Amino acid sequence: MASTLYLLDGMALAYRAHFALIRSPIINSKGVNTSALFGFTNTVLELIQQHKPSHLAIVFDTSAPTERHRIHPEYKANRDAMPEELVAAMPQLDRIASGFNIPVLRLDGYEADDIIGTLAHKAADEGFDQIFMVTPDKDFGQLVTDKIKMYRPSRQGSGAEIWGIEAIKEKWSIDRVDQVIDMLGLCGDTADNIPGIPGIGPKTAAKLLADYDSVEGIIAHVDVLKGKQRERVQDHSAQALLSKRLAKIQLDVPIRYQWDDFRLSQPNLEQLGPLLSEFEFRSIGKRLFGDAFSVAKSSEAVRSEGNATDDISNESAGKSEPDQLELIPPTTFNTFASTDTNYQVIESLESLASLCQNLTRIGCFAFDTETTHLNPRRAKLIGLSLSHEAHQGYWIRLDQNPQLLQPLAALFSDPSITKLGHNLKYDLSILQNHGLEVRGPCYDTMLAHAVLEPEQKHNLDALAESLLHYSPIRFSKLFPEVSTGTELDYTQVDPDELMAYAVEDADLSWQLWQQFKPQLDASGQAAVFYDIEAPLVSVLMHMEQHGICLDEAALTESRQRLSQKIDSLQASVFEQAQQNFNLNSPKQLGHILFDELKLVEKPKKTKTGQYQTNEQVLTQLAPKHRIVSEILEYRQLSKLKSTYVDALPKAVDPKTNRIHTHYAQLQTSTGRLASNQPNLQNIPIRTSEGQAIRKAFIPQAGWTLLAADYSQIELRILAALSQDSGLLNAFKNNEDIHASTAAKIFDIAIKDVSRDQRSTAKMVNFGIPYGISAFGLSQRLGTIGRQEAQKIIDQYFAQFPGIPAYMQSVIEQARTRGYVETVSGRRRFLKDIGSRNATIRAAAERNAINMPIQGTAADMIKQAMTRIHTSLQTKKLATRLLLQVHDELVLEVAPDEMPEVRKLVRAAMLEALPLDCPLEVSLGQGENWLAAH
Repeated sequence: MASTLYLLDGMALAYRAHFALIRSPIINSKGVNTSALFGFTNTVLELIQQHKPSHLAIVFDTSAPTERHRIHPEYKANRDAMPEELVAAMPQLDRIASGFNIPVLRLDGYEADDIIGTLAHKAADEGFDQIFMVTPDKDFGQLVTDKIKMYRPSRQGSGAEIWGIEAIKEKWSIDRVDQVIDMLGLCGDTADNIPGIPGIGPKTAAKLLADYDSVEGIIAHVDVLKGKQRERVQDHSAQALLSKRLAKIQLDVPIRYQWDDFRLSQPNLEQLGPLLSEFEFRSIGKRLFGDAFSVAKSSEAVRSEGNATDDISNESAGKSEPDQLELIPPTTFNTFASTDTNYQVIESLESLASLCQNLTRIGCFAFDTETTHLNPRRAKLIGLSLSHEAHQGYWIRLDQNPQLLQPLAALFSDPSITKLGHNLKYDLSILQNHGLEVRGPCYDTMLAHAVLEPEQKHNLDALAESLLHYSPIRFSKLFPEVSTGTELDYTQVDPDELMAYAVEDADLSWQLWQQFKPQLDASGQAAVFYDIEAPLVSVLMHMEQHGICLDEAALTESRQRLSQKIDSLQASVFEQAQQNFNLNSPKQLGHILFDELKLVEKPKKTKTGQYQTNEQVLTQLAPKHRIVSEILEYRQLSKLKSTYVDALPKAVDPKTNRIHTHYAQLQTSTGRLASNQPNLQNIPIRTSEGQAIRKAFIPQAGWTLLAADYSQIELRILAALSQDSGLLNAFKNNEDIHASTAAKIFDIAIKDVSRDQRSTAKMVNFGIPYGISAFGLSQRLGTIGRQEAQKIIDQYFAQFPGIPAYMQSVIEQARTRGYVETVSGRRRFLKDIGSRNATIRAAAERNAINMPIQGTAADMIKQAMTRIHTSLQTKKLATRLLLQVHDELVLEVAPDEMPEVRKLVRAAMLEALPLDCPLEVSLGQGENWLAAH
């Protein structure tokens, strides 16, 4: 029997898994980041299942210095500290390895690379047929031989890669694999802080090696080289030799081992079951133990369920060293092909009438649409799928049988029937565009999961695999070579495959809802879902459908003015710099500011050695030189022009002549709506340029825009939550809150408050909910130092003692519970609230303070939107809600409806979420958005 050894680079695999999921980490119910553990475990499982090695071991680095550190103290010195979540995960990796009965190797003074290299070459010499080094680190290429290969695990669905000799030579553009070491000697390695020769990159290095074979050969022929190349090699030859020495993997590590210790054996079930349960790895647990696995069950419970685990354990009793891991079933997910389904095609009016009658009796069904385009205004409806029971469903082909559409109208408009779906807003838009008005409760499984697990992925395929242990039919099976935004041609799709694909989506939505419904009640998030998010789906659908008109002539005027101002600023900057340069190049800008003008003695640099010229750095430098403030203004106006003035006309739909933004309900951690395609929420209102853009948004002819804005809503929510008497009384007495705050801070009468003092108080008022610091306040005001800013904050807290007391109580609550919540009960989990890293912990504390305030404001305006939309429909008014921008709503009001609409909008907003603090709603109307604001 062939002997195959797999050596895993444990640290590299853990890092890779952690950062692969950095934007959407896997967080368990205790708030622990388990991305590294999940990715690591998944890789181990993949290797065992798919490749069935005879021998396997995992190798880790230690924190002890190595010979490389001795000869080059800067070795790896530029690396960031290991993320705290990864530090916490490292001991758990040993437990996972132990559960699989896989040996773990580490040795002080040697890196994992050296141990793997030593073992790989010894295994090749001592009879192993194949050895695979499992690592994403391409430096291992220097070790590859006929028997030894690199195994690079799959990443983001790309599939695993196996690199042999030819692959290494091709990747590095070299003639022999040992020249990998020479390449690193010449080019260096920024990750390990191996210097190499400055100015020599991979292409130059490959050419030099082709000519002179090695670093030593290049140095020996330095006189033949020309110009800068010769100079660089002469000046840095010792550095190149050092780099080569640092890059070379050792093959003589004195590691103790016995090949029999590496032989793959049965896992320790009593250890592995509870581990997977503890980490909440449901999908992995089911792959190992079957569907009986639950994160709430112990290993004894799993073993007693009478599943395949018992049979395999009994079968293997008495085997001391089985050849491979027999516990793991080869099929990890159920599929359409392996599942007993009852999917039917509805082709006649009689069959459809019978189905509609049955669904009406049941009172609930899931549905999904199949269309030709992602844009609902361009999409044609191909068909509709329905399901009311797991593994059952119906497919109605509407493009070929349009007469079947009309009988569905009564079903979807029946308000007593609950409709389910995944990403329902899109499907509701499609049906609306095809004459089907959907009424009654609509529950979106994507939103339900986002409320329950806000940090996880919410797409249907991911949920089906993780929660239903089912791998759905992929879209790419129907359309293998279609790019995003392309019109889909269903005439080329097999009808049976289309039916299975379509009905499966409705079926899975039904099954997911059966899980989510009880979880919403158990989690305390039912009110957030049923009262806020679910009713809003239809409201947003109608808003997106309506869109808003754009005055392109007004934008053309703005473009001309902006272009003139941008050109003027650029000319002024060039004059002050005494030279022309690329203002959009951070590198060239850094050279001007710090090398030429020398604005800072020791300017900050990026990891690549380039000067930092981000907005924060430039804002701090602005008082030092006029050129910096003009660069900031140039950036702001250029972004405004490209993002809005140039882009908005392109976003006008040619069919409707209106702009249709898309609203995401749960894209933000606080519950605020997010606008995109295009984003209409970040158009500035305080600058003349931003105001000119708002002026370009207009109503249809004869109608009027109405803007309704919550006044100082977050401060009012802070007053209600903190119950600070000073803040509450100021609002109850209808005082100018910023002047009132200034009077208290500066201990003067309100009538004596200056404009600057009011501005300072306003900055503090708006900054407090975001945990503003003395440094932040001084930076924003730009006129006071940090000490004076701290005095102002201290005085603010002294005058409003309920606020710091509230802030501290929220932080303590977050530490105890692991989450904070809004008045409505929406939760945000804060995994870093107990971090030992002060910077990370402080950021979590600021989020803890801000989320109940900003999240409550988000809940409030969402409920107001639903109330307004419902009132407009109930009263059969033509007016429609068009936009939501933070605390503001924009409506397009029909002629003669303004008095009634103003009344109902004010009432809906004031009654959306009662607070123990007076609310104020500002209403304005006009011929454009600016005039109405």
